[in-house]
Amino acid sequence: MRISATQRTENENRIRAAMDRLLRGEIPPGGKCDIKTLANEAAVDRTAFYGTRPYVHLRVEFERRVQALQDTGEIPDPREAQITRLKAETTKLRERLAQSEQTVEELTDFRGQALARLAAQHEEIVHLRESVAGTSRVSRLPAPRSTAIGSCS
Repeated sequence: MRISATQRTENENRIRAAMDRLLRGEIPPGGKCDIKTLANEAAVDRTAFYGTRPYVHLRVEFERRVQALQDTGEIPDPREAQITRLKAETTKLRERLAQSEQTVEELTDFRGQALARLAAQHEEIVHLRESVAGTSRVSRLPAPRSTAIGSCS
C-alpha cells in the first residue's frame, strides 16, 4: 500500500522524535536503543527500515548516532550502561579474588614453614637438654630470686 507524501513526512517526523527520545536515554519499559524499539515508538512497521524501503536512511542515521554516542563513552540505553558497568565490576572483583587467593596460599605456606621451624627448634632444645642432663660437669644455675619492686636494702 502506497502512502502519500504527507503521511511519509508525518512518519519521518515521528521517527525522528522517537530517535531523539531513545538517544537521550528515554527507553520505554522492555525496550532497547534499537531499531525494533524505534519502530514501535514511532508506530511504523519495522520492515520499513530495511532493504529498499522508505526509511532506510533513517535507520542508517540512527545507527550512526548510536555508534557516535558509544564512541564517546555515552551509552543511551541504561540497561546497556548497567551491563557494561557490571562487567567491569565483575572483572575487578575476579582480579581481587585471585589476588586474595594468592595471598592466602602464600600465608598458608609461610605458616607451614614457621611451624616446621618451630618443631625443629623444639626438637633441638629437647636434644640439647637431654645431652646436658647426661653430663655431670654441667650444673644448673639456681632459679632467680624474686625481689620486690621498690624495696630498699
